[in-house]
Amino acid sequence: MLAFITIRFFDIIDILLVALLLFQVYRLIKGTVAFNIVVGFFIVYLFWVVFRALDMELISSIMGQFIGVGVLALIIIFHPEIRRFLLYVGTHNHITRFLSFDKLFHPGSGQPKVENLSDLVETVLFFSRTKTGAILVFSRDSELSEQIATGEIIDGRISQPLLKTIFFKNTDLHDGAVIIRNNKIVAAGCILPLTHKEVDKSMGLRHRAAIGITETTDAVAVVVSEENGTISVAQGGGIERNLNRDQLETFLYHQLSGEYPSGK
Repeated sequence: MLAFITIRFFDIIDILLVALLLFQVYRLIKGTVAFNIVVGFFIVYLFWVVFRALDMELISSIMGQFIGVGVLALIIIFHPEIRRFLLYVGTHNHITRFLSFDKLFHPGSGQPKVENLSDLVETVLFFSRTKTGAILVFSRDSELSEQIATGEIIDGRISQPLLKTIFFKNTDLHDGAVIIRNNKIVAAGCILPLTHKEVDKSMGLRHRAAIGITETTDAVAVVVSEENGTISVAQGGGIERNLNRDQLETFLYHQLSGEYPSGK
């Protein structure tokens, strides 16, 4: 009876690609209000199918009009999520890196390594001991130009005194993020996008900002809690909390220098 159904190799590829696309969309909207909207829209669609099957012309006609403009409505409703998805696709692939002008004109150059990581580790540990709230964002392939434009340009050498001054609680820049790129503190007091995911209620705005900036870029972030001094690191939209010295060193050396400290 089903002999007329044939499944080609490309049909299997098609199904796998659609499944992968749906999974990535689910990852982006999981834990957000957008997920509930998708569920609600799907329920309305199921009711429309049932009403049509029962030949209930009036209600199915009204709901059909709603379904007819559903795509446009979804684009309007999910504008932030669509933007995040396109940013994710444009950031987390090798094509963007290959087409980078730096790579085209300097094919042999790699991502610059961040120097003085030991000083950075000591500074973060100082913030932890003194319960000084801080967020450090390390740019990699993404230049973070939008975020840099929201802060004050520093363009200074990475040093403990400068970082301690920036995050001193009485300064105007201590609430924002410091962005580090090409072995320099590029800007301070920067505003970062907050994640829309549901997170632990014990996490404040700094943690939400660290997750948010790493959701749409390949940057990594280090956060020190002002309440309890705990150290957290964020990457790829995820966050790891309560790091000790060894874990922080391993993370920074692995992500920013490609090497491990001696003795590790």
